[in-house]
Amino acid sequence: MPSLTRPLLLLLLLPQLALAAPAPQVLDARVIAVADGDTITVLDGNHVQHRIRMAGIDAPEKEQPFGERSKQNLSRALFGKDVRIEWAKTDRYGRVVGKIWVAPADSPCNSSSCPKTLDAGLAQITVGLAWHYKQYQNEQSEEDRERYAFAEQEARAKKAGLWSQPDPIPPWDWRHGPADGPVKKSHSGICHAPGSSNYRSVTNFTAFQTLEACLGSGGRLPKQPGH
Repeated sequence: MPSLTRPLLLLLLLPQLALAAPAPQVLDARVIAVADGDTITVLDGNHVQHRIRMAGIDAPEKEQPFGERSKQNLSRALFGKDVRIEWAKTDRYGRVVGKIWVAPADSPCNSSSCPKTLDAGLAQITVGLAWHYKQYQNEQSEEDRERYAFAEQEARAKKAGLWSQPDPIPPWDWRHGPADGPVKKSHSGICHAPGSSNYRSVTNFTAFQTLEACLGSGGRLPKQPGH
């Protein structure tokens, strides 16, 4: 009977082993471009470029409030620096999806071998310049899921960055297009609903999920022709 125990145990474990996440690969490279608050381009030791989508976060799109600030913050943290990327997948655009480690800005070390102890994605969430991308949180380790979720809760509570807005629109909703986009309250206090004549031209604004919320904040409707 003991000789049958091990094969039987392996058979029972096979489904679990098949579902286990693949072991992460490691890519050491230098950041040569920052596209936005969650996407960069790196150059590896063989002078091959890789486009990297940061795992676990979703930053505001460039056209969204705080989109440019998110990009600038990531540029300060990563541009021109050596990073270590832990990854296990690519997305439908061929980008490597991974966690990016970099030496902290205040590190006294200035060589490529400096300890890379700062999780750049987590740092973006902490200062309120990215969301925890919960749609893909099951691809994270339990530890990372908890860290990222807690960092977002703390940023919300402090009204840091994008959380200073009354009703920030997640980028995954924004990307649905103008028909499902936010109501934009311009600096002059006018509420522009998706599909309105000036909607696309309004680039500096506060975002609201509904027209009612925008008007409730003190906004007003655009003047109608002839009025």
